[in-house]
Amino acid sequence: MLTIPEPYTVPDWPLDATNKVLVLGLGNMLLQDEGIGVRAVEHLLATYRFPDRVLLLDGGTLGLDLLPYLEPDIDLLILDAVHADLTPGTLIRLEGERIPMALAQKMSMHQVGLQDLLAACAFRGGLPKRIVLWGMQPDRLDWGTELTPVAQAALPDLIREVVSELEGWGVKLQ
Repeated sequence: MLTIPEPYTVPDWPLDATNKVLVLGLGNMLLQDEGIGVRAVEHLLATYRFPDRVLLLDGGTLGLDLLPYLEPDIDLLILDAVHADLTPGTLIRLEGERIPMALAQKMSMHQVGLQDLLAACAFRGGLPKRIVLWGMQPDRLDWGTELTPVAQAALPDLIREVVSELEGWGVKLQ
């Protein structure tokens, strides 16, 4: 028997939420280090408690399906693998207009989606008020569901940088 899944609904921030923050982990979990953004979100969710004004989301490879989450009044923190011709495991911080330029060299289909997603936000009338991408230069993008040892070793540093970024935005973590 075929089971049709229920439509996916976008969780809402509380009605009185101000200074909303979306932490968006991107990546293909079937391509080793390409999944670093999703793995980082999983680690954050397992380690910290976040205020109601902060949503953490496994965006995987959803691309334009993420558009309903991107409101003009939010701060957006993207976590992803970024190919920048650096030593594998090197962390990368990009902000604002530098993000689409960094995605010009594509590693996977979701990056096309991220570029399109940001363009669609601008077209519909507003990008999030702040956009920062924390990424990591991947070591390997072969088939596999585990991060490489290089990426696994870089993950705690990525988490520290993300936590520091969020604290700089006034997000209190427990």
